[in-house]
Amino acid sequence: MAQRMTTQLLLLLAWVAVVGEAQTRTAQARTELLNVCMNAKHHKEKPGPEDKLHEQCRPWKKNACCSTNTSQEAHKDVSYLYRFNWNHCGEMAPACKRHFIQDTCLYECSPNLGPWIQQVDQSWRKERVLNVPLCKEDCEQWWEDCRTSYTCKSNWHKGWNWTSGFNKCPVGAACQPFHFYFPTPTVLCNEIWTYSYKVSNYSRGSGRCIQMWFDPAQGNPNEEVARFYAAAMSGAGPWAAWPLLLSLALTLLWLLS
Repeated sequence: MAQRMTTQLLLLLAWVAVVGEAQTRTAQARTELLNVCMNAKHHKEKPGPEDKLHEQCRPWKKNACCSTNTSQEAHKDVSYLYRFNWNHCGEMAPACKRHFIQDTCLYECSPNLGPWIQQVDQSWRKERVLNVPLCKEDCEQWWEDCRTSYTCKSNWHKGWNWTSGFNKCPVGAACQPFHFYFPTPTVLCNEIWTYSYKVSNYSRGSGRCIQMWFDPAQGNPNEEVARFYAAAMSGAGPWAAWPLLLSLALTLLWLLS
């Protein structure tokens, strides 16, 4: 009986050791998700200071994944970045457009999106972000400020007519007020870029959601958010299994004595 229990404990001990090793590898991998840049079209290889970032991209100047030139292009209606025309259904309201500029700045400049980076097989980028937990107020204000603007699609990642060199509405897609295609803030933020964002229930300043807007004089709140989610994704860390390992080892020694 004792021999059978010893064998079972040895097997369990070996399994827990494997789990502990896997957790260690995971924890090591997760640290690479902090202070990193995406492997995408215009991102720098590594984040660093950019003292001359343009206007709405300035909050990231102390540590950015974007260059000064990228930040300038982010403010243009049809820039060389993606040749995307915000005014595809007439002139977009300035209050609305500023959210899309800020969205572009966050995407291009932030070094704090690592926990949500995913590999993709696309000609123009090797990585994207998926389900970034956007603070609910940022999403709600974005939707509110765009209510009077017009668009012809709910998914802006695909389905455009690019024959003119920039995006135009596809045949049969009618221009309608934003709320026609995006009836709620959640629909707007989740679906417009194919779930690059997933609206959070958390509020700004909670340390649990990414802020599109922040005051750099108060520091970058998204650094704390990235650390929290990177740690959460790695579980309890490499030491979680060791109390169980110690308990099993002591039991095994007692049975063998």
